[in-house]
Amino acid sequence: AMKRSVSSNFLYHTPCPHCGSSDANSFYDDGHQYCFSCQTYTHALSEGNDNERRPESISTHLILTTDGSYKALPKRHLQAETLAKFSYSISTYLGKPVHIAPYYDQSGRLVAQHLRFQGKEFKWLGSPKGVQLFGQHLWRDTGGKMLVITEGELDALSVSQAQDNRYPVVSIPSGAQGAVKAILDNLQFVESYERVVFAFDNDDAGRKAAQECALCLTPGKARLCFFPLKDASDMLQAGRIKEIITCIWEAKLWRPDGLIAGKDLWDDLILPPTQGHDTPYPQLNSLVRGIRKGELCLFTAGSGIGKSTLVNEIGYHFLTQHGLSIGVIALEESRKRTAERYVGMHLNKPIHIDREGLDDATIKEAFDAVLNNDRFWLYDHFGSMDLDNLMGKIRYMIVALGVDFVILDHISIVVSGLDEVAESERKMIDKLMTRLRSLIEETGAGVLAIVHLKRPDGGKSYNEGRQVSLTDLRGSGALEQLSDVVVALERNQQSDEPSEQNTAVMRVLKNRPVGEVGECDTLVY
Repeated sequence: AMKRSVSSNFLYHTPCPHCGSSDANSFYDDGHQYCFSCQTYTHALSEGNDNERRPESISTHLILTTDGSYKALPKRHLQAETLAKFSYSISTYLGKPVHIAPYYDQSGRLVAQHLRFQGKEFKWLGSPKGVQLFGQHLWRDTGGKMLVITEGELDALSVSQAQDNRYPVVSIPSGAQGAVKAILDNLQFVESYERVVFAFDNDDAGRKAAQECALCLTPGKARLCFFPLKDASDMLQAGRIKEIITCIWEAKLWRPDGLIAGKDLWDDLILPPTQGHDTPYPQLNSLVRGIRKGELCLFTAGSGIGKSTLVNEIGYHFLTQHGLSIGVIALEESRKRTAERYVGMHLNKPIHIDREGLDDATIKEAFDAVLNNDRFWLYDHFGSMDLDNLMGKIRYMIVALGVDFVILDHISIVVSGLDEVAESERKMIDKLMTRLRSLIEETGAGVLAIVHLKRPDGGKSYNEGRQVSLTDLRGSGALEQLSDVVVALERNQQSDEPSEQNTAVMRVLKNRPVGEVGECDTLVY
């Protein structure tokens, strides 16, 4: 993780000596550097690294104030009058031609100059920490109707010239990386305007920075403007002056992602309700109205009671009766056992135990009917696994292979390899459930997952028919909170009556879509 101090200011991009990137390395005013390409952090001298020198691209003492002139920049289509208004001068530094942008502190004193060399090389003179926005000194600090904020000085000049240099335009000092810090340093000035338009570069970094800056302002104030070309300077050079003005004045009010106005919900409202797929269990179907894609359904029971059998029976039903595609991630059984499970369900025989009376041709016929297609996918893995790896496999099944429902058997084993305290297991399950929920919302697929139960505190065990409740789910409150449907099996395996031993009651513990819960089907094994 980047160790940059929140009090440091981004100054400019430099080549990275570690990965060779031409501009991904960033230099900050406290002397440290960070490369966003190779993620290498270079300490400042003051941080205890005596062998590193402060780069020579900043001087904290020298201020150039008198030897610049205001000349037109024909290549940029900028007029001398525009440069003069902003005191943006043309000069030389150490024999090289430079552009000089002045920066002022909060009391209005010239404290820094930003030098732009040919080839987009930059250098700071003076102390740029906490300075005003570029051009801020030109506009009243008591506010007005609209303020435009650009990502660079040349962009600010371009927007100002397009509006005859009459309306407030400023830019952030040091590019997208330092945008939020610059806005916060000058928040009172920015907030004094009724409408604030962020006209940053039309690239990933600019869009991200503009949204982050918008979050700093009072809701309803920020608007985002992105030009058809990369930035305002490119627009001016292309002669698209009217489009600059149009884009700024038609900039849309910014809202954080996910906030939707009620008037925009009609297209969603007129869509018919999603119909659930029925399971082999009629009373379960009646309670939950079938199982829908886009939902996370959990199945739980005590050890050996039959939860894996139940979930895979539903998967088999979806595969053979509804023509859906399923992906199975069975972390406690081999690929051979999974194949035997599905072929055995088709033959209604436990072929993993006994194949008496079955020849290879019969088994092959069942195999062709169930597994020999492009709608059944199995992840060949055993035991606990890395969360990122698991999510990658699930995503691939859904997006690349077109899987409609994923069977995850089971959630607890994903974190069972942790050699840590129970708190770690809860946190990992929180992360897993959150990412599963997000993936379901993104892709629209359904997930049928198995989760274990806590050990009961006193009384009879789940293998003796103990009733299951939502609070018995093992690992995390996220299991209850982020799931749509939770189904439990209850069976007294220790009964003296064989019929009771082999009879299970299905109980719906949570039913977000419909709301009805309670006992439903009775299953005989």
